[in-house]
Amino acid sequence: MYGENASPNAEHPPDQPLCEPPCRESTVPADPTAPALPAVPVRGTLLADTSRGDRVGEFQGVAGPYWSLRPVGGGREWEVEPRFVRPALLMEQLRARTARLNARSRGEVL
Repeated sequence: MYGENASPNAEHPPDQPLCEPPCRESTVPADPTAPALPAVPVRGTLLADTSRGDRVGEFQGVAGPYWSLRPVGGGREWEVEPRFVRPALLMEQLRARTARLNARSRGEVL
């Protein structure tokens, strides 16, 4: 049983926008040759960074052309290009929130 996934996650990333209306538009100037950037999500939205192995973080804000994400259980923020970000799956959200609660119970986060 070890090393096997007894019940694989059948959930796929949603095809919905990253934020609820009204979304704030990206502050990056529009380039007609570049692909459209997603709308800026609401602060605190859980996102998965696909450039770092689907690492989940809370959206903190925009820093130039990058988005700042912070680990849910606390830690150092990192920056990522918006094209590498997707909404976190339900299972990823649950895992991140559980990690935060465990860290809080150990006294690592307030």
